Amino acid sequence: MLVVLFRFLSVFPLPFLHALGAGLGWLVYLASPSYRRRLRDNLARAGYDSHRRQAVAEAGKAIIELAFVWCANPERVARHASVENFELVQSRLDAGRGIVFLTPHLGCFEMTAQQIALQTALTVMYRPPRKSALKPLVEGARARHNLHLAPANLAGVRILAKTLKSGQPIGLLPDQVPQEGEGVWAPFFGRMAYTMTLPAKLAQLGKADILLTYAERLPKGAGFVVRFVPFEGDLGGTPAEQAAAINRAMEQLIARCPAQYFWSYNRYKQPEGVAAPESEAAA
Repeated sequence: MLVVLFRFLSVFPLPFLHALGAGLGWLVYLASPSYRRRLRDNLARAGYDSHRRQAVAEAGKAIIELAFVWCANPERVARHASVENFELVQSRLDAGRGIVFLTPHLGCFEMTAQQIALQTALTVMYRPPRKSALKPLVEGARARHNLHLAPANLAGVRILAKTLKSGQPIGLLPDQVPQEGEGVWAPFFGRMAYTMTLPAKLAQLGKADILLTYAERLPKGAGFVVRFVPFEGDLGGTPAEQAAAINRAMEQLIARCPAQYFWSYNRYKQPEGVAAPESEAAA
């Protein structure tokens, strides 16, 4: 049923979908106390409480626009996006260097992979949706021309490592909470968050460069701007120090359009089997 709904919505203009999404965002915010509490707490912790009203609407837009990004004709989707600073990408491609694209839950993160894949082959790590009915839709939307999927398991990590060694780029969501044994505790907006160590490991293994990227959602359904930002952190030191450096880079990226971060995401959850960070365990 949800798949049918998404395909139906995809025929409508993006401004209409974003207006509909803004209304949905407020409906969910007012109807769900747990959702409302998490969004408000995360915004306040990061110092962006003044962006709350816009963040509520942007969260709804992020959901509804998936119908457009996933189900609309790819050529039509591409017409609604522009790209800035692609020379940062092209220079590395020309040099034959692998690239690790890091995209947080900021703006229309599904759009970034599609725009990169218009210029070069890209392999992204993929975690199947919890709702099995969405699996064909999501996989079909993501596995388009030049866009390849690697499962979020050991086999997928091997695919990503092999891709980097061949000089081709990969993509990861660095603020996605990893499973037990796949992360370390590192600060994120003033609180310890279980953070994946994979981006730094892959970059070092494949002798690749890290580039940050996000797709900013323009007002009134005007489309998206995909931007690329060099990673200026230090990946030396321990895995925890590497994860902290990547988290700091994510914070700086989010500061560019803070209302468009997915603040309702349970970024600080403690995965099953993972001990609490020392600061919280001692409290």
